[in-house]
Amino acid sequence: MKLQQLRYIIEVANNELNVSLTAEKLYTSQPGISKQIKQLEEELGVQIFLRSGKHLSDITPIGMKIIDVARDILNKTHDIKVIAQEFTKPNLGTLSITTTYTQARYALPSVIQKFMQVYPEIALKIEQGDAAQSISNLKNRVTDFAVMTDISNLNDEMIALPCYHWNHAIVVTKEHPLANKTIIQLDELVQYPLISYDSTKDGTDIGQTFIEAGKSANIVFNTADAGLIKTYVKLGAGVGVIAKMAIDEQYDQDLVILNASHIFSYHTTYIVFLRSLYLRNYMYDFIYQFSAHLDKKMVNQAITCTNNNQILTMFNGVKLMVK
Repeated sequence: MKLQQLRYIIEVANNELNVSLTAEKLYTSQPGISKQIKQLEEELGVQIFLRSGKHLSDITPIGMKIIDVARDILNKTHDIKVIAQEFTKPNLGTLSITTTYTQARYALPSVIQKFMQVYPEIALKIEQGDAAQSISNLKNRVTDFAVMTDISNLNDEMIALPCYHWNHAIVVTKEHPLANKTIIQLDELVQYPLISYDSTKDGTDIGQTFIEAGKSANIVFNTADAGLIKTYVKLGAGVGVIAKMAIDEQYDQDLVILNASHIFSYHTTYIVFLRSLYLRNYMYDFIYQFSAHLDKKMVNQAITCTNNNQILTMFNGVKLMVK
């Protein structure tokens, strides 16, 4: 049994049993991967994959268990290298993050800038993705951290650290009838077309607020891009509902920003990572820079919790920043 063979079966599973695509991503040949998988199956005496002609059609039940263990083995071998590198080259490594557009555009830039100044030799990779993509990337060790709001589908193998709360804001043009209102009520919002986030992407379903109040929202446009929401508001397409952190006082001077915290519940942004992830010192530092209450002691204390409910209880007494 070779580590290379374990890597092949994992990557084939990750690429929906497409051996050609796997070979392309691993810069090797399709026949080479097929041969190594066959040799592993012969050595183990079981089928990992079902076949339909020359193509792989499914993963066998025993194959699923073998692939899960193979992932653990490769993750451990990776961790051994990381631990050694922490000793030999403490400021050399990588940090990969998956996050939503809003977090990447408005919450992360200042943190990333400072981090790069302190750790110029750390290779940073940021990928945009929704909650499902973030979780998938964590499970497959594609990324180290996910910065996300929707943690409803996390399992206890993932640590979710609450960073800050954020509220929605209402944006309209200066000519809009709501522009001169001090306090806007839900009954007034239902009278206008709304432009807001796609709830399937970020887990912040503003439509649910209307449903719970027995109202029907006229949401005409959904997008993950707060800048695009503001663009369509400026075109007169409707009333925008965006994250308050997405307001730029310099570039949004032609819009009127109205408070919506009394209408929509606040949300919480989390840094999420695998419990099994070996946290290097620069990773602890990134977490602390992103959220100042998350020092190394607090992070390690959260890791000792057996599930995320315990972690949330641990943070009950911590006053989070509101953005």
